[in-house]
Amino acid sequence: MSSYRWTLDLQMFSQEKTERATPKKREESRKKGQVAKSSELPAAFIMLVSFFSFMMLGGYYKERLIRMFGLIFEQKLMMELTKENVLTLFSSLMMQIFMLLAPLFIITVVIGLVGNYVQIGFLFTGEPLKMNLNKINPLKGFKQIFSMRSIVEFFKNITKLIVIAVIVYLTVWNQRAHIMQLGSVPISYMFSFIGSITVKLGLEIGSILAVLAVGDYIYQRFEHEKSLRMSKQDIKDEYKKSEGDPLIKGKIRERQRRMALQRMMQEVPKADVIITNPTHFAIALQYDGTKMEAPTVIAKGMDFVALRIREVAKENGVITMENKPLARALYERAEIGDVVPADLFQAVAEVLAYVYKIKGRVK
Repeated sequence: MSSYRWTLDLQMFSQEKTERATPKKREESRKKGQVAKSSELPAAFIMLVSFFSFMMLGGYYKERLIRMFGLIFEQKLMMELTKENVLTLFSSLMMQIFMLLAPLFIITVVIGLVGNYVQIGFLFTGEPLKMNLNKINPLKGFKQIFSMRSIVEFFKNITKLIVIAVIVYLTVWNQRAHIMQLGSVPISYMFSFIGSITVKLGLEIGSILAVLAVGDYIYQRFEHEKSLRMSKQDIKDEYKKSEGDPLIKGKIRERQRRMALQRMMQEVPKADVIITNPTHFAIALQYDGTKMEAPTVIAKGMDFVALRIREVAKENGVITMENKPLARALYERAEIGDVVPADLFQAVAEVLAYVYKIKGRVK
């Protein structure tokens, strides 16, 4: 009973997602569009940079506003209402509005692209656009409403609202004396004061939101890493899928060894001599002076393979000679298909000369 319980606990432990995600799991998750990303980071910096542009490009915005209202009240106010005049006025107003908002459009696009690239790099995938019925599953949606992520998002939004409200309240409260006097000041001063307060609020709120957005990005990375965690069993299964089942790979290697052994045994009858240890090693040598520069090892083996080489040699009438030092040296220093090492030429030549003498022919 205790061993069964220990086995069950071990299985449960192997299923716990305690391991960091493998590179393959990260790549698959990225292809599906599942990346650590905070949508608030680009939005916060867009707001911050946009209000900063009001300070840097205040003269440009002022000039464009004066041109736009001057076009209406100074040039077109008394114009004749015809189709051509209205189209001309509309085109001019659209151009002035476009020129007025062009810096904001450029800032939005650039910050949006840079903000996303900094977070996730270059990523283009249509996986999130595919039809997925789980997204409209009421039970799953109900779980997401009361999930930890939803709770964090709720408190995050409440925190932002409270921070913005406090900043606006403190700013307006500190300027209450000036605000009470706006009814008795020139309209140009009124617009200047309201503009300065608006820009100040925008910069302060944008800065706070940027700090919160950075914190949100860190949290999103933490949640993403947590969602990618794998169990030990998951890692084993992934390894089997990518590298293949060890049992199957072992069978394949065994089959390859058998095929290689079979091919080697087919070369043994072509040998001129088999040099043995006599029981541990067997090396088959072949030499053809018209084709080879030196004797070549066409088969070699140890123990069982050596025994099989000797049997095949005996069946095909190949001479076997015992030479323990030469057999060991050839086995250790020459592979199948290699020529005999130069320092062993003399010993091998003596063996071959003896073999040719036995066969009654001289080379």
